Amino acid sequence: LQLEESGGGLVHPGGSLRLACTASGVSLDYYAIGWFRQAPGRGREMVSCFSDGTAHFSLNSRFTTSIRKAWNTVYLQLNSLNPEDTAMYYCAARAGSGNICREGGMDYWGKGTLVTVSS
Repeated sequence: LQLEESGGGLVHPGGSLRLACTASGVSLDYYAIGWFRQAPGRGREMVSCFSDGTAHFSLNSRFTTSIRKAWNTVYLQLNSLNPEDTAMYYCAARAGSGNICREGGMDYWGKGTLVTVSS
């Protein structure tokens, strides 16, 4: 399984971005997908956990997760962004289902996509 993130970029405060995590090699039906982020000088934190068509965890109500099964892609919609959301965003996969996303327990990781929120 390989994961590739896309959709990051520079956005003004209050703006939105949609990140994509596309998997190749195996169907995401068998995995829980976690989105994580790491801001400069800070540890990695979990943003969302998604499996079985359900978002089991979301860091806050500004972020929503969805899936397009035909494209084997999970999306992370980021709304009302502020400078504190600036970070590298990663998606990761863990075999199984449910709310099983843990930073130390994911089986596969993408390389990340950078989100910068600045005026």
